[in-house]
Amino acid sequence: MDTIFIHDLRVDTIIGIYDWERTTLQTVSLDIEMATDIRNAAKTEDINNTPSYKDVAKRLHDFVSESEFFLIETMAEEVACIVLDEFGVESVKITVHKPGAVTTAKDVGVIIERKNEN
Repeated sequence: MDTIFIHDLRVDTIIGIYDWERTTLQTVSLDIEMATDIRNAAKTEDINNTPSYKDVAKRLHDFVSESEFFLIETMAEEVACIVLDEFGVESVKITVHKPGAVTTAKDVGVIIERKNEN
């Protein structure tokens, strides 16, 4: 299977469980890896035959920037559902980074992998 990826998609959003986090924008970073067969797109050189990383990035940026999740786990699940439902890929791997969440660590986050059940 082939992979289309987007790394370090940065989005300012409300995220967190603490009172101050509910009123302060924080930057999260998303890595998205989408498993799909790109042979037809490569053969035809037609963007309509492959998920457009530009469209995926815009959709996810808009979604996350307008969200107000308490947990990055929930954000990761919702992002995975959007990619699977709207962009027709076979599977997706989502990494959500929340740098600065732990003062003694450079970065923390979650990684999930989901398959399209259709």
